[in-house]
Amino acid sequence: MSNTIVAKRYAMALLEIAKEKNILDQLAEEARTVKEVFTSNTEITGFLKHPKVSSQQKKQFIDEVFSGVSQEMKNTLMLMIERQRIEEIKQMAADLVDSINDVKSVAEAVVYTTRPLTDAEREAVSTVFAAKIGKQSLIIDNVVDSDLIGGIKLRIGNRIFDGSVSGKLQRLERKLLA
Repeated sequence: MSNTIVAKRYAMALLEIAKEKNILDQLAEEARTVKEVFTSNTEITGFLKHPKVSSQQKKQFIDEVFSGVSQEMKNTLMLMIERQRIEEIKQMAADLVDSINDVKSVAEAVVYTTRPLTDAEREAVSTVFAAKIGKQSLIIDNVVDSDLIGGIKLRIGNRIFDGSVSGKLQRLERKLLA
């Protein structure tokens, strides 16, 4: 069975538990944390896959590293380790976040600006662009990028909305050269 299918199944099971216990927001945040930990620290995967590390040591490690997460998330991680599904943990976390966002009609967006956005600006961007993609709101990650000169650039999934001055200049340059 493909790794992505396996990861999706674990994510769907965890999603059902989250719906049942009404902890969607909590599990979405925990899944983001799990994904970030496994993405930024590749040694964790190596340690968990190492044949000389016992299953009990692996579980104890997970229990210590993710001591702040819910029992549901911990149990899922322990089960995945027990079943040698360590490679799928990062994908499971990403799938869980995506599934919870779909249930809540929310999308994650990276907004590039020349300065940090205020709360009012975040709300305005969320309202305008959520309507464009058919969602209720956006979870905004604001990245300050001085190369934009002005305006904003927004990435939602694989869609990019570029209203930056540098983007407009690049489009103008391409038209002039064509």
